[in-house]
Amino acid sequence: MGRKISRIRELRDMKQEALAQALGTNQQAISALENSETIDDEKLKQIAKALGVSVEALKNFSDEAAINYFNNFYDNSAQGQILNNSCTNLTFNPLEKLIDAYEENKQLYERLIQAEKDKVEYLEKILKDK
Repeated sequence: MGRKISRIRELRDMKQEALAQALGTNQQAISALENSETIDDEKLKQIAKALGVSVEALKNFSDEAAINYFNNFYDNSAQGQILNNSCTNLTFNPLEKLIDAYEENKQLYERLIQAEKDKVEYLEKILKDK
């Protein structure tokens, strides 16, 4: 189990010192933990939270699965796909949003100009009355 924790920590580019700080312990304790075969469930929950993974991910982790994941990610990226297809389900056209923002900005600018014209007109009226 300790080796799995070590590999996930390394994959997350986290040093033993950072994990130790997140768990409120020291680097030597993390080193001992990563060399142990079994870890109690409560400690495992804390470690999973610190590493940003689920307890199941810790228990089921294997180097082969990680390599397959990254290979699949690379293959999909090479085909021009985005992870999780995050941009394929847009419910709006970004160009339309940009045009709408431009129109709003234009209307605000026109109102500002009109307010300045009204102000000048009012000040001219005050000057004439004096």
